[in-house]
Amino acid sequence: MKTLILVRHGKSSWEYSVGDKDRPLLPRGITDAILVADYFNEQNIPIDAAFSSPANRALHTSMIFVRQLYFSLDKFQVVNELYDFSGDYVFQFIKDLEEDLNTVAIFGHNHAFTHIANSLGNSYIENVPTSGLVHLEFDVDQWSSIEKGITKRTIFPKQLKE
Repeated sequence: MKTLILVRHGKSSWEYSVGDKDRPLLPRGITDAILVADYFNEQNIPIDAAFSSPANRALHTSMIFVRQLYFSLDKFQVVNELYDFSGDYVFQFIKDLEEDLNTVAIFGHNHAFTHIANSLGNSYIENVPTSGLVHLEFDVDQWSSIEKGITKRTIFPKQLKE
């Protein structure tokens, strides 16, 4: 069984004259990421490894999750291929994951994450929102074999604020 946790970066700012990779999180992005991370932590799902896009907003979101989940930085890595908006590089990255990893968290971007969630999951998601988490499970033993799996749960900030 392989488990994939997709987390879209928190709400980011367009106010600064910086390149796309350097855009920071807004305060709402920080609080929403904490909210989702805390709720996910209550699910008691052990993660074998976590990977993030190098973009500031994704990296900051991943660090919030690492802290809230008490996750070891030894099992965390920044991966350039995750700075992808189409999903092609992300999908290839997933297919190439090491087989000894059973549960993996990936922090990145839309439209890639919505596309992957819909391509690999069994529930249609119109849009993975900022700080949104999608939990997918696959009844396979190898990442290279994943195809259609089960959308086990979605955790979106708006759901937790209601």
